[in-house]
Order: sequence, then structure tokens, then C-alpha cells
Amino acid sequence: MNSKSQGPFMLDATKSAVRPPHSPTDHPKVPAAKIGILVANLGTPDNYDYWSMRRYLNEFLSDRRVIDYSPWLWQPLLQLIILTKRPFSSGEAYKSIWNEEAGESPLMTITKAQTAKIKAQMQAQYGDRVMVDFCMRYGNPSTKSKVREMVEAGCRQILFFPLYPHYAGATSATANDQFFRALMEEKWQPTVRTVDPYFEHPKYIEALAQSIEQAYAKMETRPDILVCSYHGVPKRYLMEGDPYHCQCAKTTRLLKERLGWDDTEITTTFQSRFGPEEWLKPYTVEEVARLAEEDGKKNIAVCAPAFSADCIETLEEINEEIKESFEEAGGEHFTYIPCLNDDDAHIDALCTVINENLAAWVTEPVSAKVATG
Repeated sequence: MNSKSQGPFMLDATKSAVRPPHSPTDHPKVPAAKIGILVANLGTPDNYDYWSMRRYLNEFLSDRRVIDYSPWLWQPLLQLIILTKRPFSSGEAYKSIWNEEAGESPLMTITKAQTAKIKAQMQAQYGDRVMVDFCMRYGNPSTKSKVREMVEAGCRQILFFPLYPHYAGATSATANDQFFRALMEEKWQPTVRTVDPYFEHPKYIEALAQSIEQAYAKMETRPDILVCSYHGVPKRYLMEGDPYHCQCAKTTRLLKERLGWDDTEITTTFQSRFGPEEWLKPYTVEEVARLAEEDGKKNIAVCAPAFSADCIETLEEINEEIKESFEEAGGEHFTYIPCLNDDDAHIDALCTVINENLAAWVTEPVSAKVATG
């Protein structure tokens, strides 16, 4: 494994590799045992050109967790119709938000920043006993490649952390699926743990509340209502046992209680509907128009609590399509409140969740050893 393949967050496993005690001289060297912390996000195309978009969309829309129709029906439609047209429109959407300076999507830029801050905090606590990296469910860097690198670096335990506050089969579960698939190819599998959804964690709610309060403090006029827009899923998934809807509703309720607001000041909606069947309602794009037209809410703010980082669904869909729907219905002031991204309160919440999950593996941080001598 060369230094290029390791990327900016990797450690050099060869520096600490030694032969096990009492082993023969021809025994391969084994790196010192570490704990890996692998955070995962949805993914991003490598570029916004047609073929980059097609590869990305094909992987995403071929996932049975995302689209669970029979492949015999779905794949011909996907390959012959959808993937001949959609890469163009999706590419234009990505182009409108692309980080041209870094040559990557905002989701990639933000995920790198989040990982760097988590790594700094974890290594300040645990030193070289841990290593931190990130992967994407779709696109690059792949989950498989990062699991391989962690195992090669000596990670005998890996904490896998999908950066989705709320559990859904199409997000958390498919990220876990890919992680377990990667483990199937490892000759010496590490002990692993996956992180539970953190939609009601006090520090996550506090970070959300602080972001709302800071945004409101900068506005000349207080919004009539805050719209908490969550990514949608088909209503059928709820009926089949997916807890996503209930977890989203609880996040809004806990946020409302922390802010000290009443029910008229905050509401829950769902965006990004795809396909012909009914999805979770109300649909954000329709509800913001109804708020302006029927309820007379001319000044609204929108936040996206289900997204850990700004991406195409927030920067393009909310800030353009949903905003346009509101304004065409008579709305006057539309404010999008960014995701938590690499805000310090968000990183502190994520690191708290990580520490809670590491408790059984790392009983004493480096800082404690230094303090006690």
C-alpha cells in the first residue's frame, strides 16, 4: 500500500509493524493493534459530466434498499430510459453547487472537514490507539477500500458511524450493508460495532437549536415559521416497519421544546420525492407554497435536520426549487439555515456519540493517563 492510496487521513501501518513474540523469523510482520473509526456518508459523483453522473446514479438507483422494485421491471427502465436522461439534469444541478476550486462536490468538502476535526479530537484523547477516516456508500472513497486500509493498518476493532441522525433502510441500513460486505472479504475480520441513530441525543438537539438561534439572531424580521424538511421515503416503508418517520417527528418535537416554541412556530415536512407512489407527507415543495398561499406565512426559514452535511438536496433542491415554489405562491422572505456541517457544536456531538460507543473498547483516554501519571 503506497502513501498515495492512504489519503490524507491514513496512518502508515508499516511504522509499527513487528513480528509477534516467539514467532519464527519468516513470520510476517503484524501492525500494532488500533481502533478504527470509520464515518460514512451517502456519496457523491466524481464530477458533473455525463459519464461520472451516470456511474454514480447507476450505483445509487440500483441499490435495492433505495429502489426495492423487482430488478426485472426496474433495471430495463433504469438503464434504457432514466440513465439516458437523468445524468444531464442531475449534472446541471451539481454544476450549480460544485466546489470548482477543490474539484469536488460540497458534500465531499464538508465530509473531509468533519473527518479532520473528529480525527484531531479523537487523537487528542486516545493518541495513536485510534485512527479516523471516512468513506462513501456510493462513489469514492468506497467503503470497501477504507475497510481494507484500516485492516492493513492494524485496526482490530472498527466503529462504523453512518452520519445519518435518523435510521432509515435507504440510508443507515444500506451503509451498514456495504460495510458488512467489505468485511466478508477480509481474511482476519476485526471486531466491529455500528453506531445507533442519534436523532434524540441531547448534544445533537443542542447543536441544532444553537444553529437555529444563531440564524434567527442575524435576521431583521423573525420568520413566521420554521420548516424542518427531512429527506422523504415512500410511505410504504413506514407501513413495513421503518422507524424513520417517527424519529424525524421526535427530533422536531425535541427541537421545539429546547427552543421553547409552540406548535405554530415549527413544522415537519419531507422532500426529494421520486417515482409514482405516495411518500411521507406533507411534501416540502407543496407545503411551503400552501403556507404562503393559504396561511399567509410570507417569511419562512427552512432547515434540514436529517442531513449531517449540505449537499445537492439542500443547496440545490431547498435553496432553489423549494424556495421558488414558496415565492411563486406569494412568499416574500425565504431563509435556508445550513446543515450543521463542521460546526464545533456538531463535531462535539458526533465525538460524544463516538466516545459513548468506544467505552467498552477504550477504558482510559491518553489525557487521563497523563493527568494521573
